[in-house]
Amino acid sequence: MSHEQPAPDAPPSTARRPIHIAVAVLSVLALVVTGFAWRSIDSLRNNLATAGGLGLGGSADGAVDILMVGTDSRTDAHGNPLSQEELDSLRAGEEVASNTDTIVLIRVPNDGSSATAISIPRDSYVDVPGIGMSKINAAYGATKETERLKLVEDGATDKEAEEESTKAGREALIQSVADLTGITVDHYAEVGLLGFVLLTNAVGGVDVCLNEPVDEDMSGAHFPAGEQTLKGADALSFVRQRHDLPRGDLDRIVRQQVFMASLVGKVLSAKTLSDPGKLNELSGAVQRSVVLDDDWDIIEFATQLQDLAGGKVQFETIPVADLNGTTDYGESIVEVKPKDVKKYVAGLVGEEPTDSEDTTTSETPKIDASTVTVDVANASDVGGLANGVADALTSLGYGQGEVGNYTGESVSETTVFAHSADDDSAKAVAAALGGLPTDTDATLPEGSVRVVLSSDYQGPTSAETTGTTTSSESSETGLEPASTAGTTPTPAPPGPPIDAGSSGPRCVN
Repeated sequence: MSHEQPAPDAPPSTARRPIHIAVAVLSVLALVVTGFAWRSIDSLRNNLATAGGLGLGGSADGAVDILMVGTDSRTDAHGNPLSQEELDSLRAGEEVASNTDTIVLIRVPNDGSSATAISIPRDSYVDVPGIGMSKINAAYGATKETERLKLVEDGATDKEAEEESTKAGREALIQSVADLTGITVDHYAEVGLLGFVLLTNAVGGVDVCLNEPVDEDMSGAHFPAGEQTLKGADALSFVRQRHDLPRGDLDRIVRQQVFMASLVGKVLSAKTLSDPGKLNELSGAVQRSVVLDDDWDIIEFATQLQDLAGGKVQFETIPVADLNGTTDYGESIVEVKPKDVKKYVAGLVGEEPTDSEDTTTSETPKIDASTVTVDVANASDVGGLANGVADALTSLGYGQGEVGNYTGESVSETTVFAHSADDDSAKAVAAALGGLPTDTDATLPEGSVRVVLSSDYQGPTSAETTGTTTSSESSETGLEPASTAGTTPTPAPPGPPIDAGSSGPRCVN
């Protein structure tokens, strides 16, 4: 029975996915493996942009683990706006966003004998602190914007809000990667769009090879087949393209990996390391475009890697359970299994996963939804939200309980409540609504679930947004994506590693 009273209309969401895909490149890896060549340049150490208070680890697991992210920033590493000429050269559009569509974990054994850069697809569906199940590339930007608005409302200046919210976004991404991989992140590196162009140009361009010609307007990728040398905006277009590629973002990741392998090989060459002018240009590029955590002495670290050969620098991608996954409310995702990811990442340096039990898996027990009654209470200021969510759950086969406004104590986040912590029904409902947190309420009878909606809710709000067609088709789906129920997943196991010691560029899609 519905008792939800109308509330003032909430403003429409202004969040938009950027038209242009953020690209940043593994530029910091080039810095890491060549930094020893700059150890006499005091200005490099003194002028690097740094970030503090990120809760990083301390190389206790036998390797130094570096999280490197690429951002869609329109400023340099020190917060200075890019010139119009620089913006035009990036072909990145006018939208300003905090996207981290390139996420790489670099593992370097403590003896400095090798380096493995592990790519994480941007659409990997993971548990994000404070958000719940979400694409991993939302961890930074969504957390940052939520925190920024809160700080501004509390009276912080724009500068204070920007600094503190950026720190919160970085922390959320670091924790999301740690939860997925089982690895404690020791150091953090962030590269903006500008850094890609500057570093590529500093080495005189990078050699790539395409299996077939490409002509794709969204990224600006217009290239013939075969080997070619790319610089500046052309190089950016090469690594940005994901449309018209057979495996979409995974093929784009392969492009980034072969590009960086070629870049690292070129930086390690005698022609670069013996050229003071190129080294100074590389140093300047890093100073303008790279942010490192403030506990990392990059020059000291790089001296440990001075004997590292190109063949010992490898690029990998985490195993993917379903490349074409879909959430219960119709959003396209890349499904990953944290247990498999942990095992794979640990094995790259000959370790065993630290977690014997996978606590962050995106799977929940399948249930018969028709046996579960769900109450929905609206604690937000969005009129009609409880009715919409109840409609969505009914379309998934759940029984409708009490629907109305929330009258309990103040809540700060949307939560699914059940009588006990191990209630499978609550887990299934939480997953169906976008990966919500769960909690206990001993006053609820066994088999009953209550959803309390707060202003942070971003899941389905009607039957049409669940991605289902009929309730009978989805009554036992649990967390299985409703729109792909009964279909065969498209797994993508890790392919052969790409290394930086090849004599020429590897040809790719």
